[in-house]
Amino acid sequence: MSNCSPISVIRGRFLDIQQLVQHPSEIAEQVRYLEDGVLISEHGKIKWFGTWQDAQAHLPKQVEIQHYPEQLIVPGFIDTHIHYPQTEMVGAYGEQLLSWLNTYTFPTELQFKDRNYAEHIAHFFIQELLKNGTTTALVFCTVHPESVNALFEAAANFNMRLIAGKVMMDRHAPDDLCDTADSSYQDSKALIEKWHGQGRALYAITPRFAPTSTPEQLEKAGQLKQEFPDVYVHTHLSENKDEIAWVKSLFPERQGYLDVYHHYGLTGQRSVFAHCVHLEDEEWNRMHDTDSAIAFCPTSNLFLGSGLFPLNKTWEKQVKVGLGTDIGAGTSFSQLQTLNEAYKVQQLQGNKLSAFESLYHATLGGAKALDLQDKLGNFNIGKEADFVVLDLNATALQSLRQSRAKSIEDSLFALFTMGDDRSIHATYVYGQRKFSK
Repeated sequence: MSNCSPISVIRGRFLDIQQLVQHPSEIAEQVRYLEDGVLISEHGKIKWFGTWQDAQAHLPKQVEIQHYPEQLIVPGFIDTHIHYPQTEMVGAYGEQLLSWLNTYTFPTELQFKDRNYAEHIAHFFIQELLKNGTTTALVFCTVHPESVNALFEAAANFNMRLIAGKVMMDRHAPDDLCDTADSSYQDSKALIEKWHGQGRALYAITPRFAPTSTPEQLEKAGQLKQEFPDVYVHTHLSENKDEIAWVKSLFPERQGYLDVYHHYGLTGQRSVFAHCVHLEDEEWNRMHDTDSAIAFCPTSNLFLGSGLFPLNKTWEKQVKVGLGTDIGAGTSFSQLQTLNEAYKVQQLQGNKLSAFESLYHATLGGAKALDLQDKLGNFNIGKEADFVVLDLNATALQSLRQSRAKSIEDSLFALFTMGDDRSIHATYVYGQRKFSK
């Protein structure tokens, strides 16, 4: 998609969080709300941001002002864990993690060796992200390099910042879905060289999870991380108790599940571990010490009966965390729906999740989890202009509820509880509107 003009001017109500914080109690101080604000972007970056009054001296000539007086504009949502090949199997009935993989996931992923099929689903997937206000995602592909090429090509059409990688899996899966330690290394290396840093694309070394990789393959994954230190690592950790027991039986020489990844050099600043529902105390400490990140996937953890993620622990232990929809064990592409479930997961543990903390996790906190806080997550000048225009009155019930909202925080909380893809009025990627209701 070609950009119509390198400059865009957006006017409306803006809400973001200006700085990273150490504790949720500090978030309210960092909330920035402009009742009548203006964002000027040029060549995809934020050039100026402030009030309509202050904007007059900065408004470029002959550029149409796109005005959203009734809506609310927030930074683009960041999804830190999602499987694009599982798009078509959302809502697969009745299993927990390990039987769910064998019954539904593996048969679905086999189809992605067909390049045309991968392209079809990749295109659908990107459209769904945009329709739900998600502008950046960390994505699992399949074992097939074709699946990675198809996804990055689809994202490039929209200039999206996407992180993705080929699954590495050489045991405990159907033969047709397995690679080898060596082929996974060669394929991943070729894909890194082709895609990492190409436009807004970034690459993630992606062992599915410890049980489906031999020690030899995990060693090769670690070798890739050493050879390409600025690429990501993306995998699963401590999602389900049977899975943890299986890992302990497969790697008896390691201290625990996280220690398997750590031993092979796969923890670190750009390593993102999905789920982490059942971490032990020393694992929490190691997550902090290695600057690794967690993707919290509430709809998936509930759907597969995996457990309740202790979000408060991420603040206590100072571990980076972002939100993941985890399609297709997760049940919605919408970060609004994901936050609705995240709130309930906290409630069940006797904890609260405020609207502003929710916004933080979906935007700036998610950016930090992906080591992109210098590029994404708020409206600071110089950042990439990815943002979402939200319709607070998408349904009759929401409209009634919003008419009773006492503050912007109350309004936001109602949106996070009741909102879904109908609440996304428009999605802007790199300064340009890429979805409009």
